[in-house]
Amino acid sequence: MKKTLLSMAALAFLAGCSLAPTYERPAAPAPAGWPTGPSYKADTAAADAKPVADIAWRDFFADARLRQVLELALANNRDLRVSILNIEKARATYGIERAALIPTLSASGGQTATRIPRNASPNDEASITRQYTANLGVSSYELDLFGRVRSLSDSALEQYLGTEEARRAQQISLVSSVASAYLNLVADQQRLLVAQDTLKSQQASYDLAVHRFDAGAASGLDKYNAQTSVESARSDVAVYTSQVALDQNALTLLVGSAVPAELLPQGEFGQVASLTDIPSGVPSDVLQRRPDVLEAERTLRAANANIGAARAAFFPRISLTATAGSLSSNLSGLFKGGSGSWSFIPQISLPIFDGGVNRANLDIAKVQREISVAQYEKAIQVAFREVSDALAQRGTIDERLQSQQALVDASSKSYSIYDARYKQGADTYLNALVAQRALYSAQQSLITARLAKATNLVTLYQVLGGGWQPEQTVVATAGGVQ
Repeated sequence: MKKTLLSMAALAFLAGCSLAPTYERPAAPAPAGWPTGPSYKADTAAADAKPVADIAWRDFFADARLRQVLELALANNRDLRVSILNIEKARATYGIERAALIPTLSASGGQTATRIPRNASPNDEASITRQYTANLGVSSYELDLFGRVRSLSDSALEQYLGTEEARRAQQISLVSSVASAYLNLVADQQRLLVAQDTLKSQQASYDLAVHRFDAGAASGLDKYNAQTSVESARSDVAVYTSQVALDQNALTLLVGSAVPAELLPQGEFGQVASLTDIPSGVPSDVLQRRPDVLEAERTLRAANANIGAARAAFFPRISLTATAGSLSSNLSGLFKGGSGSWSFIPQISLPIFDGGVNRANLDIAKVQREISVAQYEKAIQVAFREVSDALAQRGTIDERLQSQQALVDASSKSYSIYDARYKQGADTYLNALVAQRALYSAQQSLITARLAKATNLVTLYQVLGGGWQPEQTVVATAGGVQ
């Protein structure tokens, strides 16, 4: 009895073994701080400012209509729906692998009837024999002595958690894309309004030029110059009318359903976000919290666990099949005393020669881990570059916007002077036309600069890991996934 207990204890100890390498997170191949220089401005956020990854999108975006559009997108976007379904698929796969750690208990019952013909019967008479069985048993349960099944289960768990990170990344990308599409629609609506106002102004100037030409007070050149500006403005109105429709179509695709008219922007940027200055934080903290980086690390962990499964394939496998039940030659006696039966079939499989399959599988697992390491490092480098680019644009956007606004103001005054001089007959229309075109170009560039500032705020929020609802995360526990 003592030897039996010792053997069982030894088996229990071995069943907890794992041949997977100890996981160590690779060093981040990125600088310890964000870039500095003329394109970057100092981080003015408070030292205790909330990390961007902890700011839910409902708290970040201040525009009420945009928030409702984002809610529609999160409910209807098909790419996000696929990400959610991939999570369910990975969850089921993990459940299958984890179930292999536990013996599968099944019940069975049956009847076997055999007729023996007269010429084969020892008493020269045909006979029929029947046998009834009812069993409860375990079929081919593998004793996980070297951690093969455990490693496969760990790999499936990491893959499942990786799909959860992929879903988070998909949601962050969707929130950013919808907000950017919304802002592009606002910008093109403003460009259309500027083009329409310019068309009205140029049409009035053209009418005046025609009137003066008919009266002999102006040359044909003034008339045709005015006409070219009218046709140019009319062309821009047509272009931006089409572009607004295209922007609405793009927004509809991202949202996954038609956007109600009352939720569409009304041609004003307004206050898109409640935060005007986003804390950039420390690269090592920010990058390790981005879901795309976390997804890459989950993939690396899964590859690490697969090495343990590949190593375990070199060692013996022990599987158990056991049944206990009742056996009788008639149905009425199946559960009577003395009809008990059992069977116990242990099997051991030891690889001796496999043509190098196990060695090749182990090499594949190791190479796959190195591939996953490179992909993890690349994810960090891409994330660092994205944040750096957004910070570089943030550092100069205010100066660009102020300069562009000053250019619009100066161009507006210049055009007013030349237009007044032309209407008074003190100057040709050519100078007024040049000034008007300069004003129109400056106005369009100002809209572009405003769009760049608003989009930069959204992009910075995205690349720093914002756009996720923390309360929706999945928690992995020792007993499974909750």
